[in-house]
Amino acid sequence: MVQTHPNFSGIWQLNIEKSTLRSPVPGQTLMKIAHAEPKLVQRVLVIRNDGSENELVFNYETGNETTNHAGTRTVLSRADWDGSELVIESWLQSKDREFHFKDHWALSSDGKTLTMTHRDGDLAGQVSVLHRASPESAAKFKTQE
Repeated sequence: MVQTHPNFSGIWQLNIEKSTLRSPVPGQTLMKIAHAEPKLVQRVLVIRNDGSENELVFNYETGNETTNHAGTRTVLSRADWDGSELVIESWLQSKDREFHFKDHWALSSDGKTLTMTHRDGDLAGQVSVLHRASPESAAKFKTQE
């Protein structure tokens, strides 16, 4: 039987009320995902409560290691399928220590909710629940391109 994997493409908005975050709560977080297996590009736009913005871009290829950047730091990542979940494991070296993240992505059966769960690693317990973004929210990415 051929395994089909979910496609995470779309613009997603973080539902802060349904999420459990291990970092300062942003005003708004949007995520634009372009997924054409095995390649996946994740653009994260964080809008802080003071209105300032920060955007990060991560490129992944399932079954392979990739290198990305978070500010001036290098992030080594590996994305692999575990059934219908995409597991993205990343390592970021800071001046003092190495951080380890293991993010499990799952798409709801109706394709409207993306849940990103950190079951272990440095963000253990963080759960990000995202819903497909409204056209007004999605338009914020158009100004960024």
